[in-house]
Amino acid sequence: MANLVNEVPSIMLMGPGPSCVAPETYKAMSMPTIGHMDPYFIKIMDSIKSGLRQLMETDNNVTVPISGTGSAGMETAFVNSIVKGDKVLVLVNGVFGKRMVDVAQRLGADVTEIEFPWGTPVDVDNVKLEIEKQDFKIVAMVHAETSTGVRNPAAEIGELIKGDTLYILDCVTSLGGIPVKADEWGVDILYSGSQKCLSCPPGVAPVTLSEKAMAKVSTRQAKVPNWYLDINLLTSYWGGNSRVYHHTAPINMMYALYQAITLVLEEEVENVFARHQAMHEKLVAGLEELGLEMHVAKPFRLPMLNNVKIPDGLDEAALRSRLLNEFKIEIGAGLGPLAGKVLRFGLMGHTARPENVDRLLSALKVCLA
Repeated sequence: MANLVNEVPSIMLMGPGPSCVAPETYKAMSMPTIGHMDPYFIKIMDSIKSGLRQLMETDNNVTVPISGTGSAGMETAFVNSIVKGDKVLVLVNGVFGKRMVDVAQRLGADVTEIEFPWGTPVDVDNVKLEIEKQDFKIVAMVHAETSTGVRNPAAEIGELIKGDTLYILDCVTSLGGIPVKADEWGVDILYSGSQKCLSCPPGVAPVTLSEKAMAKVSTRQAKVPNWYLDINLLTSYWGGNSRVYHHTAPINMMYALYQAITLVLEEEVENVFARHQAMHEKLVAGLEELGLEMHVAKPFRLPMLNNVKIPDGLDEAALRSRLLNEFKIEIGAGLGPLAGKVLRFGLMGHTARPENVDRLLSALKVCLA
């Protein structure tokens, strides 16, 4: 039987994720596997936590990577914070806001959903009016909506949240690409994913919980309804001097996350942000020269996720197929109401480099001709 892994093609990942992985991170993954309770692995665990605090701009003690993809981060946020019957406000302007609603409803929350046009940001004034009408236990929003390419007003929403209300923020696409300020914005539970701007393969979901969030989690009357994602149990493994076995962590994935964080910090976070913005501007200029139009207004665009309107008469599926098969470039299709209406170009982490943008634009020029 042929070894299929040896035949995996080299694809330039310029879709909504995963992103291209740096050689140093691949090398880290190939290091020898050791035990998940090994003293040396515990050193790596502690370094990961410290690095995540820097990237999230938080002093939260409970800042850990969940063994699972970004969706596991979302589940962790909601399964720990929601008690059946809690009033939860979810701000929706894309697929992943909709997913928040689904997860909260499955946990028995009384969910209020405010939906905004896809391609536009959450409107702070509308949210303020809703918060003044009802006493919500949780307000949740996606910071960087991957399905639309919109940056939402995370700081402004945080200013509206008072008292015991918890603020949950999805930073799956934003962490490592644009500023994320958990403490300054008043975020109580923030989660992300490894495979976007951190340029680590998918499989790890960084999360952080404030003291206010942990107070609710640790004093809830009913157990967290998911054993694997119970943060009370996870902290006994990820924190303290005496580690308690919880699960077998994906050792080599944690090596990769450690290396990915190290690369961001070595480049310096502000330089990483500037690189993402510069590559975004280079891509947009090139797309406009080709006659393509951006879907999101300039003030609200994400640098790492660029949605482009599909011109009349263009077979977008055929374009994506040709880019993949002939040019070895992957881009993304639209989701939900935007399916068939937009293309999604990712510039995340290691992908956000001038030679990659040039290669994409050259291929698009050939295909569109």
